[in-house]
Amino acid sequence: MICLEKVSKFYPTEAGNYAALKENDIHIRKGEFIAIMGPSGSGKSTLLQLIGGLDEPSFGSISVDGIQLNELNEKQRTLFRREKVGFVFQNYQLLPMMTVAENVGLSLAANKAPKSEIKAIVQRLLEDVNLEGKASQFPSQLSGGQQQRVAIARALAMKPSLILADEPTGNLDRKNGEDVLKLLSRLNKEEQITIVMVTHDPQAAKAADRIIRIEDGEVVGEETNGGNRQ
Repeated sequence: MICLEKVSKFYPTEAGNYAALKENDIHIRKGEFIAIMGPSGSGKSTLLQLIGGLDEPSFGSISVDGIQLNELNEKQRTLFRREKVGFVFQNYQLLPMMTVAENVGLSLAANKAPKSEIKAIVQRLLEDVNLEGKASQFPSQLSGGQQQRVAIARALAMKPSLILADEPTGNLDRKNGEDVLKLLSRLNKEEQITIVMVTHDPQAAKAADRIIRIEDGEVVGEETNGGNRQ
């Protein structure tokens, strides 16, 4: 489903170009749950942004679900993100002035879906993440774990084939973190949603089918089912 060929990403600095990623080849099958691990500054989040069409590679090609991201203009990339990708971030990125229901239904409203349809979809999604009864509350009234589940429900609103999660348990305690990982695992298994998750937590990475390790912008190894494939 995801194919990166010789992908590099450079950022200009006063000292010259900084290589965030260096000629990486990565292949992810449809329905896989992938964890990307590496030290801070290794290029993990940059990789996620490239896969999600939030940024463009300096060199190389990226294809997601048969779509060549390199060939898309900005408007087409926006449409790609809206239709194909659900994003989940460490800090939730919920709009504080909107209710839970309004946050979850944001993308549906932006697509001008009928209000009755939005209401039905939001209700189902909140039930799926065990937050029924919280629709009229505001993010500030929820725990961190509940806010992250709202963020996951929002990511699911457009029925994405891919979820990109950047440190989704980073701001959560162990119990809430485990609950979020169980939810992502269930979505992966039951809905066959491909999940790519950046994490620094070895325990969180155990939820994945495969771990891709990055150091200094380069893939240095993979692990699957507890075995190491260098």
